[in-house]
Amino acid sequence: MVLLGFDVGSSSVKASLLEADTGKCLASVFQPKQEMPITAQKTGWAEQDPENWWKYLKLALADVIDQSGVDTGDIKGIGISYQMHGLVIVDNNGKVLRPSIIWCDSRSVDIGNDAFNNIGDEKCLSSLLNSPGNFTASKLKWVKDNEPEIYKRIYKVMLPGDYIAARMTGEIKTTISGMSEGIFWDFRNNSLSELILNEYGIDKTLMPEITPTFAIQGVISSQAASELGLKPGTPVAYRAGDQPNNAFSLNVLNPGEIAATAGTSGVVYGISDVVKYDPQSRVNTFAHVNHSTNDTRLGILLCVNGTGILNSWLKRNIAGQTDYNEMNRIASQVTIGSEGLVILPFGNGAERMLGNKDTGCSISGLNFNVHNKAHLMRAAQEGIVFSFNYGIEIMESIGIKPSVIRAGNSNMFLSPLFRDALASTAGATIELYDTDGARGAALGAGIGAGIYKSFSDAFQHLKKLQTVEPDTSNTNAYKDAYQNWLDKLKKFI
Repeated sequence: MVLLGFDVGSSSVKASLLEADTGKCLASVFQPKQEMPITAQKTGWAEQDPENWWKYLKLALADVIDQSGVDTGDIKGIGISYQMHGLVIVDNNGKVLRPSIIWCDSRSVDIGNDAFNNIGDEKCLSSLLNSPGNFTASKLKWVKDNEPEIYKRIYKVMLPGDYIAARMTGEIKTTISGMSEGIFWDFRNNSLSELILNEYGIDKTLMPEITPTFAIQGVISSQAASELGLKPGTPVAYRAGDQPNNAFSLNVLNPGEIAATAGTSGVVYGISDVVKYDPQSRVNTFAHVNHSTNDTRLGILLCVNGTGILNSWLKRNIAGQTDYNEMNRIASQVTIGSEGLVILPFGNGAERMLGNKDTGCSISGLNFNVHNKAHLMRAAQEGIVFSFNYGIEIMESIGIKPSVIRAGNSNMFLSPLFRDALASTAGATIELYDTDGARGAALGAGIGAGIYKSFSDAFQHLKKLQTVEPDTSNTNAYKDAYQNWLDKLKKFI
């Protein structure tokens, strides 16, 4: 038996095939080989065409089948991980009405802030666990206010993963976890939030049917089968936003456990079994994949929009033909603190942990007689690490203190400099695992399709690759460098 997982991101679509009984990854690919385009018609906007997600999903699927040699009839479950907080709207024929307003789009910040003030801080946070911010509900309100003719034609509102599942099955559904990430879920009443729907004047009939995260949520339709080359009737049995799914892929399911990612954006994600929220809403609380009305499992999420995207910008514009491994080597030649050069990596939209401010990326302390590209490369990685640490301090203030951080062996965590700096700055052990979002989605499908009888059954083959301990000899150096970085940040917030 084989399990298929997709991870539909804003940069690429990844597909992985796992052997169900051994957990062995038979093949893993991504498309396109260059990053998918993000359209920004105005400063702070970010949109993508959902048809591109589908296009590259098909290409990734064809590649992974070709590389693995798997008979598609052996695929017994499909799981979907997807970029969170995006808005997809369709008419009653399932046609997309406008490009998706994706996670890093900032246009609806003021809408969310106004709703937060109108509803009231305490009432809003105790019900939604978050300010509406520029999450999916606020993006929908922006369409209602600014594109009324389009809004009138909406049949259903979806998150990106819901759209992909609908293309596969012909059924428009979502999950409690998905509704909570869109700020549509009322945790007091365990239902769609009348509070936010009434505030924004949104008819609840626009919301999809809710399905369990782990369950047969639909099957591959004959139309999708002909497009994808899959067997009709193959079950789609799991969907989750990329950060809950990343935590799931690392077997982070219980209170006190912490997961992290450092791709285009960076995330630290901790699990709680009691309702917790930041009074300033700088970190966010969502329903985790294993949350239920009888067993509370919430994910406390710190997101830094400007993470790997800063490193990739340096690669494109500064490094020339130098690859990431060589960039890491060059950066490591510079001492801790980058000789006073500081980079604030906030150039990818409004940052939640900065009070939804869009400060842009800034470089401070640049000395033409001292600094070169090596200093820029190190200062970038340190800036990302320090932004993580700033957010971790916020999480600690509400009782989530990481002593061990689990991460996949990918993206920024491939950099020895990055992981050593994070471990030493945060004072936390880092455990790296041989997994990723697409593999996690495949395992989720195995649970949803009933192939695995428990979480422990699904994760029995999860392999730890490396443990990184804090380097106590560098603690003071990183402490001083972090304080210098923090002093620069305070000028913006």
